[in-house]
Amino acid sequence: MSMIRDLRAAVRPSLRKSNTPYSTYDTTRDPSASSAVVDCAVYRDGRRVTEGACQTPREAMLRVREDGGFAWIGLHEPTEEEFAGIAREFGLHPLAVEDAVHAHQRPKLERYDDTLFTVFKTIHYVEHAELTATSEVVETGEVMCFTGRDFVITVRHGGQGSLRALRHRLQEDPELLAKGPSAVLHSIADHVVDGYIAVAGSVQDDIDEVEIDVFSTPAKGGARGSDAGRIYQLKREVLEFKRAVSPLLRPMQLLSERPMRLIDPDIQKYFRDVADHLARVHEEVIGFDELLNSILQANLAQATVTQNEDMRKITSWAAIIAVPTMICGVYGMNFEHMPELRWTYGYPMVLALIGVVCFSIHRTLKRNGWL
Repeated sequence: MSMIRDLRAAVRPSLRKSNTPYSTYDTTRDPSASSAVVDCAVYRDGRRVTEGACQTPREAMLRVREDGGFAWIGLHEPTEEEFAGIAREFGLHPLAVEDAVHAHQRPKLERYDDTLFTVFKTIHYVEHAELTATSEVVETGEVMCFTGRDFVITVRHGGQGSLRALRHRLQEDPELLAKGPSAVLHSIADHVVDGYIAVAGSVQDDIDEVEIDVFSTPAKGGARGSDAGRIYQLKREVLEFKRAVSPLLRPMQLLSERPMRLIDPDIQKYFRDVADHLARVHEEVIGFDELLNSILQANLAQATVTQNEDMRKITSWAAIIAVPTMICGVYGMNFEHMPELRWTYGYPMVLALIGVVCFSIHRTLKRNGWL
């Protein structure tokens, strides 16, 4: 039982911290090696081989084939030329290589012979002092993972989602790394989904802020501002979030339920935990989308009510002004014989009549809520 608990703790490396500098694990590379390679290492019995450290992916592959273990090659935004040699050395399928180089792929899981090709969308929350109609809320990147019997090749696109800290934490857990490439694949999936959970919490705070602003009563005579623009922008960012989460559900389900030769059975059990967390995030994102729809509709309804109130006020004052306009129009006609035209008190009487009628109309409209 204690062994199972230790393994459960090991497969969630993103929750563990270390004070060891990352540079301890940096590999000094040959200048002739691809500039896209950010790290190249061989692991045997769960530990990084430091004697005669590999400088190129080819050296790593030869050492693994001769002495056992597995190689982990990390690349960042490689070009076709930079990735072509690695693809030949490890026998990667051309279609998967094309996807890894050009990026902008949906999250997916594909099998090519004895290699699994997995695509993850990474999500980073963009901090902002105030949410506006042009605020960027989430920033996306991609991590592609080629998993074979004795190698893992990770290809990262975008400025976020670095795997250096993850690699560092994994190297502190030889028991986990001894499980082979599938342990690395699980840790990457767990790392990405943990990022989703953190971003979901921050997006929830933004939605709460918008919701409070929309449903709060503005000061008398004050304007609501660009609530609709903020809601629409936040909805677009949530949609981007949804595009990263939803397509990943099926791959995680396959990794957690379907037996695969390249996935260690002990590790496969813990893909269920990742799939469960992903399903929870997916439900939250769907809820965000529906809630933003309701908030946007409520905001539009409030705008319509405000416009109706303004129109009623304009109509009310137009009715009041129509009374003196009508009376003055009648007495402004140049007829010789008009009632009370030469009466001494005719002028004050007309003014008084206008005032009484206008006051009565104002009181009536005020009582009915039009003013």
